[in-house]
Amino acid sequence: MNDLMENAEDLVILVDESDLEVGLLEKMSAHEEGLLHRAFSVFIFNSNGGLLLQRRALDKYHSPGLWSNTCCSHPRKGETTLAACSRRLGEEMGLKCNLDFAFSFIYRAEFGNGLIEHEFDHVYFGKTDELPEINPDEVMDWKYISMKELQQEVLLHPENYTEWLKICLPRVIEHLVN
Repeated sequence: MNDLMENAEDLVILVDESDLEVGLLEKMSAHEEGLLHRAFSVFIFNSNGGLLLQRRALDKYHSPGLWSNTCCSHPRKGETTLAACSRRLGEEMGLKCNLDFAFSFIYRAEFGNGLIEHEFDHVYFGKTDELPEINPDEVMDWKYISMKELQQEVLLHPENYTEWLKICLPRVIEHLVN
């Protein structure tokens, strides 16, 4: 087995602006160079319409301790984005539920530690009333929040939330309304 396949979990799929694969690169290198790569964000809602947020673990390589959507990561080579969403939802939050594609968007955000997120992000929604069983290596806390309260909190305290959540929140709300 070659080195790339042995460390598949450390690689991201580089893409063009149409989400066509153009290569593979080690995750940290992609974030240091700010290269566009495939990612996903999962938003889980309960039957009351509350959104399950996670607070990222303090050991995360960027955005530690910030509140974010339920789960996010990168698919592996040969893995569908939907399969990657289900895998990471289980690994991070201990949850399983049906997921539906909502929309995609491209964003670029620079962090104070020199890392750059430049992602073609696929957004999926799911619904469950199960309570998460968090992986403390990934998540330090969780809570359900109404969309109205989240909008207010992001306006009042944007420093407490991840960049990608703030960027895609209007599209999430728009998608929920339509």
